[in-house]
Amino acid sequence: MSFLLNAWYVAAFAHEVRVDAPLARTLLGRPVVLYRDASQRAIVLDDRCAHRFAPLSKGRIVDGALECPYHGLRFGESGQCVHNPHGDGRVPSGAKVRTYPAIERHGAVWFWAGDPQRADASLLPSFPFVDPATTYMHDGYLLTRAHYQLSADNLLDLSHFQFLHPDTLGSEAIARGEVQSGSLGDTVWVRRVAHDEVLPPFVADGFGIPPGMRVDRWMDVRWTPPGLLSIMVGVTPAGMPREAGLIAPSAHWLTPETDRTTHYFFAFGLPREMGERGRELVRYAVDGLMKPFEQEDLPMLEAQQRNLGDSDFWALQPALLPLDAGAIRARRVMERLIAEERAANAAQEPVGDSSARGEAVTGTVSVDSLRRSSCEAA
Repeated sequence: MSFLLNAWYVAAFAHEVRVDAPLARTLLGRPVVLYRDASQRAIVLDDRCAHRFAPLSKGRIVDGALECPYHGLRFGESGQCVHNPHGDGRVPSGAKVRTYPAIERHGAVWFWAGDPQRADASLLPSFPFVDPATTYMHDGYLLTRAHYQLSADNLLDLSHFQFLHPDTLGSEAIARGEVQSGSLGDTVWVRRVAHDEVLPPFVADGFGIPPGMRVDRWMDVRWTPPGLLSIMVGVTPAGMPREAGLIAPSAHWLTPETDRTTHYFFAFGLPREMGERGRELVRYAVDGLMKPFEQEDLPMLEAQQRNLGDSDFWALQPALLPLDAGAIRARRVMERLIAEERAANAAQEPVGDSSARGEAVTGTVSVDSLRRSSCEAA
């Protein structure tokens, strides 16, 4: 599976991770368990007891430690066994499970799957508009049965609004609008403007636009690796500058579950200064978008995945349009970063060390895997 390991991914929304019950989730092909310790800190561990490999997520939380449901061993925030209820209570030296660096920010718990020494919180992009301390935030979640890059393609190309969401998000002005895209370092951006547009009722109501009023709508998308996007949608009276309009910001975070399924976390936020109106609007946005996301985007992405099957995206020779520029830039960035990470890991692997070659949990990738990926890319 082709995942970038040295990066921050959303593991769960903060409210999903509890002090009284563990949460099981598969992230980047790895079964993990999340819970809160006695100090309310979010902990992420491999969901596999070091004793007989039972799923720790089936256990319970006792005094801030996670208790295995099979034999009662308890594991603390470091992954080390802190309690053995059997015999004299001595803890074997190998009674430890892998723990992942985790931070809580923007209303979510983020985890780092790669080298723990490289887990730098400053590498996490900023999403201030979904900071629970300063904004009213409402979130949603969907499991998409498609590769995470197909979901990124979908979000980087909002031209599909006109055709996939004609009753909720799109209009005929979308396709004839202006589109620009570019990149700054590894960050990709796409800017789209629809001029002289009559908004569909769902969007018009959210922005407080009278029925039939003609407006300019702009949509700015920012993508950063491995699949973290912000979308800013603004509406102004037709012909007026952006500063004269209203802005609705949203965050869209893609975390691979497997190479064919994706956790799609999304959230909307507005300043608390807006009062109850702000709280109502973010709920309106998320609740209203669940239907088109779930009933229109997901079936399309899953149909694409079925058609792709096990084929490489580029091997099928997709016919590209100018509107694909942003999505293609993002794909190229991910391909480069994954290839660089694999090459670096392969270079560090001791020659002839078969044990290192098999340790997927440490992020080590074999030379054979690197060769296979090179052939696939070719």
